[in-house]
Amino acid sequence: MMEAADQQKICAVINEKFEGEIVESGMIRDFYTIVLKKDKITDIIGYLYHHAETKFQFLTTLCGIHYPDQNQIAVMYQLHNLHTNQRLRLKIFLPQDRPEVNTLTSVFAAANWMERETYDFFGVNFIGHPNLKRILNVEDMIIHPLRKEYPLEDQTREDKNDSMFGR
Repeated sequence: MMEAADQQKICAVINEKFEGEIVESGMIRDFYTIVLKKDKITDIIGYLYHHAETKFQFLTTLCGIHYPDQNQIAVMYQLHNLHTNQRLRLKIFLPQDRPEVNTLTSVFAAANWMERETYDFFGVNFIGHPNLKRILNVEDMIIHPLRKEYPLEDQTREDKNDSMFGR
């Protein structure tokens, strides 16, 4: 778990160059999380990568999260400092109807496949990505299946009895 002094230091490092970009921050289930504005996320992560006091040089996770009640899709980045064993979660929110953000591949080459997966399942367009195309689903699929706007099962099925499933 990250100490309060370390949390403040990370926010201070971000604010020294990107003042006003932090929307909120705090501990969420033993994971320090900072919600940022979306426009400078690549620059902020690059800064945290190179800054002498933070050195978050390992991208653990990059994924999408759909918030249908808010009409937003979040992109969540989890970074790790291998020297101090600190972990950091950064989150940005994008409008559901046009989720676009700059690619992180210029900072982390490993972001390539993670961004392709997020595009494939959530429809997030990573601007500047070198090869943004579906990675796991078929090319001609017209939906992004992990968005919560699609039913979990085929609503036209007539071969099952819902009473068997407690419905």
